[in-house]
Amino acid sequence: MAGFLEGKNIAITGGGAGIGKAIAMAVAAEGANIVVADYGVAMDGSDPSSEVADAAVAEIQAAGGQAVAVAGDISEFDVGEAVVAAACDNWGTIDGVVCPAGVLRERMLFNMSEDEWDHVIAVHLKGHFNVYRAAFARMRKQETGGSLVGFTSGAFTASTAQANYSAAKGGIVSLTRSAAMIAASLKLRGGPPINANCIAPVAKTRMSENVPFEIETGEPEDIAPMALYLLSDAGRDVNAQIYTVVGKRISVWNQPIEVRTMMSHDDQWTPESIAARFDEVGQEPNPFITDLERRMAEMAKEGEG
Repeated sequence: MAGFLEGKNIAITGGGAGIGKAIAMAVAAEGANIVVADYGVAMDGSDPSSEVADAAVAEIQAAGGQAVAVAGDISEFDVGEAVVAAACDNWGTIDGVVCPAGVLRERMLFNMSEDEWDHVIAVHLKGHFNVYRAAFARMRKQETGGSLVGFTSGAFTASTAQANYSAAKGGIVSLTRSAAMIAASLKLRGGPPINANCIAPVAKTRMSENVPFEIETGEPEDIAPMALYLLSDAGRDVNAQIYTVVGKRISVWNQPIEVRTMMSHDDQWTPESIAARFDEVGQEPNPFITDLERRMAEMAKEGEG
């Protein structure tokens, strides 16, 4: 549907390559003006360059769209403001932000360096905060509000070799839910319509190439339609959700709630009384550990062959 985002002004981090570029091209094709925010780097964050952002902008403009580039490290506070300001300075408003920018520094938790932790947390989690904060500050003063689209991963539940990435993606979920609650509170008090949601994409990118086992996957272009929907007026009432998007499949995640409770019969719990009654509250099965056990068994069997 050409023109689905006609006249909207959208900023996309990591918009020069991979999923970010696929979304930027699709959003531009639907009539939006685009800020392509990218500081093209290798997966470990080295060799920064503005070339990828400039190239994406040139491609959008060649197709008849409007776009500007912002090159900078999204983990820096002022860069988040610059990304949002670029939309407002050029076209008057910021109607949506999409935040797929990210890096990887894979390492097991017990031998991860401080830099490997800090850099991934900074780019993913602080990068989202920097853009969300700048965008929300403007959107709450606009009658039209706006949309925040964060990028998490199924890895937010846990990861064996990417504890830094998993922690950052979990933080993005909580940050986005917090933004969604603030937006809902403002709306109940007569404020503008703002929504905040997460996409957990699975697609063939540089960041998925080193996964040591087969996963269900798709293409970066498969992610774009869901991002477009969440940015559009049609999706404005969708709030505080996480959607997995992979190939032709879109799934919604459950919301965290307490599932079982036990109450002390005495003044307070003791370790002994918890041990005696622990089955009343018990554990919740972790499907990801179960799946890990299955994959490890398959890999071991293949190694024997």
